[in-house]
Amino acid sequence: MPISSKHIILFDGFCVLCNSSVHWLLRHDNRELFMFAPLQSRAGNELSLQYNLPDKIETVIMITPEGETITHSDVMLEAFKLLGGGYKMLSWFSWIPKGFRDGVYRIIARYRYRWFGKKDACMIPDPKWRARFLD
Repeated sequence: MPISSKHIILFDGFCVLCNSSVHWLLRHDNRELFMFAPLQSRAGNELSLQYNLPDKIETVIMITPEGETITHSDVMLEAFKLLGGGYKMLSWFSWIPKGFRDGVYRIIARYRYRWFGKKDACMIPDPKWRARFLD
């Protein structure tokens, strides 16, 4: 499948919580719907420029095949919906008002390094998943 048919997830490559979320998605994305790029990577920088993203990003970003950018709590809700099966039920949390969901998200994002830790370098993907990461 060409990259343009995939959903691209940009994430903080130093954040332990973000890396754990990416690993979870890799393990559960049997249809390979997602590609990944740390925000600190060359691909992450290029996509940030292409989609006119702010310099300081405190969120995971999903870029759809249509070029739409999805941020904050909507990223995981969309991922659950795309994964389908039982995970699709988790997307029903979208009934919680976006302002509240994103408020909680922002608090977690602000303290993520303190609560979950920070790596000294971006993660190196497992060789079996290497093709799922943009350079």
